[in-house]
Amino acid sequence: MESSADYRKIIHIDMDAFYASVEQRDHPELKGKPVAVGGSSDRGVVAAASYEARKFGVKSAMPSAIAARNCPGLVFVKPRFSRYKEVSQQIREIFFEYTDLVEPLSLDEAFLDVTHAKKGRPSATLIAKEIRARISEATQLNASAGVSFNKFLAKTASDVNKPNGLFVILPEEADAYTASLPISRFFGIGKVTAEKMKKAGIFFGRDLRKYDLPELTRRFGKAGAYYYNIVRGIDHRQVKPDRERKSVSVENTFDSNLMRREEVIDRLRQLNEELFRRYSKQKVGKTLTVKVKYGDFQQITRSKTIELGITAKQQVEDAFDELVTSSLMKPEGIRLLGVGISNFLEEVDQPQLVLEF
Repeated sequence: MESSADYRKIIHIDMDAFYASVEQRDHPELKGKPVAVGGSSDRGVVAAASYEARKFGVKSAMPSAIAARNCPGLVFVKPRFSRYKEVSQQIREIFFEYTDLVEPLSLDEAFLDVTHAKKGRPSATLIAKEIRARISEATQLNASAGVSFNKFLAKTASDVNKPNGLFVILPEEADAYTASLPISRFFGIGKVTAEKMKKAGIFFGRDLRKYDLPELTRRFGKAGAYYYNIVRGIDHRQVKPDRERKSVSVENTFDSNLMRREEVIDRLRQLNEELFRRYSKQKVGKTLTVKVKYGDFQQITRSKTIELGITAKQQVEDAFDELVTSSLMKPEGIRLLGVGISNFLEEVDQPQLVLEF
């Protein structure tokens, strides 16, 4: 293990119910009410939910009809992504007062390396407290924070005392903490992998730690090395402020399997709306990929390359008709759809990006 002099000081900041909290702040009449950001139609999907709504089981990616059924009095609000981006930038400016090593993961969360902070006290914990207070003062929004000596542990810690909390994992506490952590709480271990691990008798970090690297690699492929390291509190990834995304994508798992091609096309068009909100911040890509997971959990992808680049939503929608053929449908139905754009053009080769709104 590293010496104490080698430890980095990493903070993970995660805004609490960000989209919904912005709406409650901007519209005081929503304060204290269960709020879902998203469409209220039968085919609508929840993009974010306030903590008042989460008490009723409402969560992101849930069909709006089910959310409304689960939560009487649920208030639906249309997303305002330009507003969320504006507030996110305001929060990011606060981060840059303390360090230039800021790695945003999305509009509402980021890693900060404050090993050599620009200002504030030497303690990463005190810096995290100060940043949370500054965010609250500037935006009237709450942020949770995790503090540790690597990204994995900081990300894990930020979820412990949510909402509006702070949790610290010190180097000498890491082994005991990861040993007692439920396997489903490990960042990077999804629901499917967690279930696979539970079937193998792996319920907590201490169970995972019994497996050596060759066995984990045999069971889980390349991800095995990641699992081997994180359960031992090892994560050498640096906070990268200029992280270049190689793709942009969005996906959704449905409450009931899609059985008809027309349903699939319609859901892909809905996903395309969110895809282009994210894509508008990226370079121009050439390759469109549709991801399909069937009711029996088999998964396929279909791709189409547009040499001049994807510059409009209509190009993607036209490609859906070509990629989603009748042969794509199976009796088991489709439980998950995803759509992504990759293979970005070099900046000098990019055409003017035209987005349709």
